[in-house]
This record gives sequence, structure tokens and C-alpha cells, in this order.
Amino acid sequence: MPKSFYIFSNGALKRKDNTIFLESESGKRFIPVEDTLELHVFGEVDITKKFLEFASQKEIIIHFYNYYGYYTGSFYPREHHNSGYMILRQSEHYLDPEKRLKLAKAFVRGALRNMRVVARYYENRGEEELAPLVETLEEHLNKVDEAGNVSELMAIEGRCREAYYAGWNVILKHPDFTFERRSRRPPGNRLNALISFGNSLLYTAVLSEIYKTHLDPRIGYLHASNFRRFTLNLDVAEIFKPIMVDRAIFTLIGRGQLSKKDFESEAGGVFLTEKGRQRMIEELEKRLKTTINHRGLGRSVSYRSLIRMELFKLQKHLMGEEEYEPYESRW
Repeated sequence: MPKSFYIFSNGALKRKDNTIFLESESGKRFIPVEDTLELHVFGEVDITKKFLEFASQKEIIIHFYNYYGYYTGSFYPREHHNSGYMILRQSEHYLDPEKRLKLAKAFVRGALRNMRVVARYYENRGEEELAPLVETLEEHLNKVDEAGNVSELMAIEGRCREAYYAGWNVILKHPDFTFERRSRRPPGNRLNALISFGNSLLYTAVLSEIYKTHLDPRIGYLHASNFRRFTLNLDVAEIFKPIMVDRAIFTLIGRGQLSKKDFESEAGGVFLTEKGRQRMIEELEKRLKTTINHRGLGRSVSYRSLIRMELFKLQKHLMGEEEYEPYESRW
């Protein structure tokens, strides 16, 4: 199965026969093309037009991040699966307020259900303080269908996330990792730094999976399609954040694999060090490869495959073949 490769070194990305290699002061790192799904570039690298042509030919997506680990953009090869028919269907569902709202509600419903799954899991493990959070999520799930527009829907989702993140203090019980409020650019504390970085990794993972479908990533429904390059990946990622990014964070902190030493204060915010980012990447990659028994298929599938299946379900909805129902984790 093709892999994701992460580049932290500074240097130059080049092509040698059917291999990619990074030439840096520490030497050369060879990356076999046939095993490469995507490249994540965190270091300062030089890239030539010839190399990009090669990456495009091999359908390799390159995601770029800045010094602080923020996602800055992607080299998205020519969309070889692009479909005029699908773009028309996506546009139709975006321009029709009723159709757009229906899909936006599905994404929020999926997100809230999976937040509830996480909260219930820890409540069942003895954290009775989370019972009000579970009730809050259930109450707001009932309000999703009542939302009259996307703005109301996002307000519901925002209130739920605020309550959900507050529940992390009950789950983690760690003096070095406490949640006060959500802050993004820059992250105000260690948990915010982890959430922002983990979400960025998930956004790029979903974007890479969209590339393998007929969907256009520029047309989203919950997140407005505007001058941002991609929005559909943000929509779909909402469903998987609680069960992938959040669980990865709980695991790393719970097992002592991250400490305050893996963070640094800079530019008025708190950021992961390179070592901290690498640990988050390893844990999230592990989760993407983890397989679960899929009841509908009767076989095991990886979480990365689940993301792609979610996109195929969305395609069927857009074509009028099957109503879209978001994935809900059983744990």
C-alpha cells in the first residue's frame, strides 16, 4: 500500500530514475515512487519544475507546512479523475440552499455523533462528570434538523465543540494539558497546538483521498466555497476529528509520549517542537492504518479506507443514487 512520507530536513527534492531523493547536508534520502502516496514537507526544500512534472506524472500530492507546522498549501497534480458531470452535481447541490443545507447538516450530525461516542466511552469508564456533556450533545443533535441555514448550523456545532473541549479536562486529568478556550492562530496553549496540528494533518489526508475520486475539493457545503483553495476536505474531516485526531491526542498524553518539553513558546503562541510534531504524525499515521470490522461490508477496513468510502457515499448522494449518511464510530 502506498505510504505518506514526511520531510523535516532542509535540502533539495530531486528525481533519479524512478526514485525521489532528498539531498541535504546530512546525506541523501531515497523515496521509492511506487510506494509514495503523498509527501509532507516541513523543511525548507528546493523543488524544480522537472521534479513537479515527475510528481504530477506519478500522481503524487505534495503538502507544504510552514516553520510552525501550519499547513500552507498543496501541489495538487492534474485532476486525472475530474468529471464535468460531478462538478455540475456538486455545484447544483451548493447553489440550491435546501440541498446544501441537507449536506451541511449531515456533516455536523456526523461530527456530533462521534463526539458523543468519545464522551460516552469515557463516561462508561467511570468518568461520570461527562454525563452532562453526553446530554448536551444529544440535545443539540436534535436541534440540527431545526437549523434554518448554514450559519445557525455552525453555531450549534460551535457550542457543542466548546462543551466537548471543556470535557477534555475530565478525560485527561493532566496538569500540563488543560483546556481553557479554543485558540488557533496562534494556539494559546499546548492542547490548542495539538488540536490545530492534528486537524491540519487530517485535512491533508482527506484531501489526498478526494484526489482519488471524481469530487472537486473546492466545493464544500458546511464550509463556504469562496476564495479558499479547498473546502470539501474541511467538511468531511469534521466527521473524523473526534475519532482520529482527538483519540490520538488522548493516547499520546495518556501514555506519557508527549510532555511540556515537546512544546515551545514563540510569536505569542505555543507550538509543537519538531520532535513533538513527529510523535503526533506517527500516532495519526498509525490510526489511519488501523483496521476495524466494517459491519456493512463484513470485512476489516482501515480508517484511511473509511475516509475514501465516505467520499464515495457522498458521490452517490450527489448523483441521486443513495442518501448520504455520515459514518458513526462504534467506538
